[in-house]
Amino acid sequence: MSSRIPSSAARYAPHGYALLRTRGLHVLVHRRSAGAALLMSCVLLALSALSLSTGAAGMSPLDAVLAAFGAGPDMQVFLIQHLRLPRLTAGVLSGFAFGVGGCLLQTLARNRLATPSIIGIDDGASAFAVASIVAVPTSLAPSVLALWGAAVAAILVFALSAGAGARGYRFIIVGIAVGVMFGAITNLMLARTGIDSANQAYPWTVGSLNARPALSIWLLAAGLAVCVPAAKYAARSLDPLRLSDAVAIGLGVSLARTRAMVLVLTVGLTGLAVAVAGPVGLIALAAPEAARHLADDKGVPVLLSGLVGALMMIAADWVGRTLFAPIEIPVGVVTAVVGGPYLLWILLRKPGRGMT
Repeated sequence: MSSRIPSSAARYAPHGYALLRTRGLHVLVHRRSAGAALLMSCVLLALSALSLSTGAAGMSPLDAVLAAFGAGPDMQVFLIQHLRLPRLTAGVLSGFAFGVGGCLLQTLARNRLATPSIIGIDDGASAFAVASIVAVPTSLAPSVLALWGAAVAAILVFALSAGAGARGYRFIIVGIAVGVMFGAITNLMLARTGIDSANQAYPWTVGSLNARPALSIWLLAAGLAVCVPAAKYAARSLDPLRLSDAVAIGLGVSLARTRAMVLVLTVGLTGLAVAVAGPVGLIALAAPEAARHLADDKGVPVLLSGLVGALMMIAADWVGRTLFAPIEIPVGVVTAVVGGPYLLWILLRKPGRGMT
């Protein structure tokens, strides 16, 4: 969305860019990307206020926002700060992580289907999280093992598709196979455990934002603080990687280092997000595609993908809570209902720039 340029070349801004000058530093900002990010931020704030105010104990969005800051009746403050705000925070952070992870992996593989959910990373994280509850109960939190599961799944996919690297449909097919394997393991563990343990593990199989552990939310926030700046840095090398390996090497890009960095970032973001919200696959699939259309920029829309992902997660959770209230539909079920037709549309429409 922005780039620094030398002061000697900063007299005019290219078409579609705004030139910002401050204390000798000149920054080019892509107008449409910046406008889209601002729009998504405003919509996200508005939807967040609506989500906080909606529920069995309804209130105005203004009262909900004031209660989030500790102002208002004690009952409203307790309801917002201890029940609804943690759920909203979990949705925003996990949606942002899914969006960024999907953007990185799609760009690396040059394939719109190469998302953490499609290539089995979500399933690996879910399988390890469920195992920590129903198979080998351990003092380690499911969120920690979910991160390990995402790493194991990613390593398997890249190792088994070594002939194609992170490119082409072989990579996708191997990822689907690994995901099916981990999914079968998860179902086997749930089938052989008691009903109480199965109910406890259920959110890690479909995706839910209800009563998320505070520890996993804090871990995800810390992970985003580290991974998002690193993702912006990696995006500079990913941009030429969308053309071809030969072109990228000619431009001075280290393929091995870039792919390793993107893989580590994707695993970290996905594992931590699954540990909070479970496998919510549509977000990583749809958010980067929507961000590319909103920005209409040739760069890698890392931050915009995160904002769109957070917005999609909050919207899906709000629909799940209100559509058939007082019955609550898990956020993963809502996204799965929308995800089927969207996946067909992705497969049938014309590919975008640098994508297959």
